[in-house]
Amino acid sequence: MSAVIEFRDVSLALAPGRLLLDRISLALEEGTTTAILGRSGSGKTTLLRTINRLLKPTNGEILMRGTNLEATDLIAARRSMGYVIQEGGLFPHFTVERNIAVVLEAQGRSPEERKRRSRELSQAVGLDPEIFLHRYPHQLSGGQRQRVGLARALAADPEILLMDEPFGALDPLTRAEMQDMLRTLLLQLKKTVVLVTHDLDEALYLAQRILLLSDGKLIADLDPAAFLRSDQREVVDYVRAFHRGSRAVERS
Repeated sequence: MSAVIEFRDVSLALAPGRLLLDRISLALEEGTTTAILGRSGSGKTTLLRTINRLLKPTNGEILMRGTNLEATDLIAARRSMGYVIQEGGLFPHFTVERNIAVVLEAQGRSPEERKRRSRELSQAVGLDPEIFLHRYPHQLSGGQRQRVGLARALAADPEILLMDEPFGALDPLTRAEMQDMLRTLLLQLKKTVVLVTHDLDEALYLAQRILLLSDGKLIADLDPAAFLRSDQREVVDYVRAFHRGSRAVERS
């Protein structure tokens, strides 16, 4: 597979001696889902935001299909990427239909195309368009708002999908439903996905590759099976932290 996104010795410093990212090099392959794990403050979201140029590295370069992102048009680059955040980040005064199609509206697409695409994506994320398209965000549950946020991110058919803790605020059952829906969609759409999450189980379920960051450094880059087998101390500690409940039941 070819690399869609490539980091070459990327660092980001707030001030001398205060590194948020520390010499990260990796290539993300086309059509794959990469999950980024790590403690709070480890650099997960910072790394994600360098891809859509919300943050600019102080050293190194990021390439998209071999072209330095700094040399590309910012608006064009961002329109090639969908961006999903926690709680969806919806416009409260827009209907679901308009929230989904807002990127298409900005691109000058026709009302007919925007309506068609909103209906299509509403259906794809499990929301009946006849019921939901004319509702407002305050009339939706948390899971429904997150489905709308995902639909909006996919509206312009982006090549890359960036997801920053998209399901972190949801209850476990709703979160599992969202993960199932996303996994099915990704198998169909073949997007290149970067997923920031604290949840190891989510990473194992959705991703083909797992990165572990610590203090801005990339300390593990493994497939899910290798991640669980790893004897690297930081990886072992992360895995143990997610399986404490099952061990307590075994001892009882």
